[in-house]
Amino acid sequence: MAPITAAKVPSTVHEFLVLPLRIPAQPSFPKETTHYLYLRANAPKVPTENTPREVFAVNVPIDATELHIRSLFANQLGGARIDSVAFEGARVGKGISAPVAPVKQGKKRKRGIEGNDEDATVEEVGLLPEVWDRELHRSGGTAVITFVDKPSADLALKEARRAIKNKADISWGQGLRNKIPPLGSARYLTHHKMRYPDHSELQASVDAFMEAFAAQEEARTKMLARQRAEPDEDGFITVTRGGRVGPAREEAAKAKEEELKKREKDRIKADFYRFQVREKKKEEAKDLVRAFEEDQRKVEEMKKRRGRIRPE
Repeated sequence: MAPITAAKVPSTVHEFLVLPLRIPAQPSFPKETTHYLYLRANAPKVPTENTPREVFAVNVPIDATELHIRSLFANQLGGARIDSVAFEGARVGKGISAPVAPVKQGKKRKRGIEGNDEDATVEEVGLLPEVWDRELHRSGGTAVITFVDKPSADLALKEARRAIKNKADISWGQGLRNKIPPLGSARYLTHHKMRYPDHSELQASVDAFMEAFAAQEEARTKMLARQRAEPDEDGFITVTRGGRVGPAREEAAKAKEEELKKREKDRIKADFYRFQVREKKKEEAKDLVRAFEEDQRKVEEMKKRRGRIRPE
């Protein structure tokens, strides 16, 4: 099979733009190569309010960082401004979410709490220190690139389409040589030093996690206490593990009790119990049978008398 040349590479594949990226020579592989990045407007099964300003990227280079993506679009693809980049398999859920005062931090770990004030935020606290200075991705991985607005996302795709058409020289990692941590042996040497984080930093992370966990448990205990102290619509108190905490509201409990008594009286008056309903239906059926038999008897007597009476 003949090797695929640049002239044979299609510009689009299933609505994806095929953007060729030139990978500069590296000490580990001293030869330039071409990597193909696939781009299209994001179209998830369940769209969100951010979907119109998102671009879906496939076959992201394994060494990609957010700085790589920002530099690619800002310096070589029209200058579209990026809000955030979410890589497939990024580290999530390692800490614990806790309400905190507004602080300056990344948008990935900050979101509004439903039902609270607009200024209230949630921060993922108690994260263990990183042991790698940069993450690597699996081959053929994906990423969702969120731009500041929809026009910026449209501009990014338009510039990518133009670069493909004009066969522009797009170099991966251009101008980032000294701005990102190195790979290869230098990365593993750094990892060896980062495997054992500073004791004070680790202790601070553990303390923050336990403090947030204790706050969540306290809030949960208060919520359960309120549930135990309030009767439901039928006048009953919910019993949960841990026993009752605090008396129920007497006025509400008395009102519910009176309502239940009245409801029970109404049920008795209306022959609510099933066996009484069955007995009543049986008596009604018997009355119908007796009435039918009586009608039959009268009809028979009328037949017998037919023709016996003569007019005078």
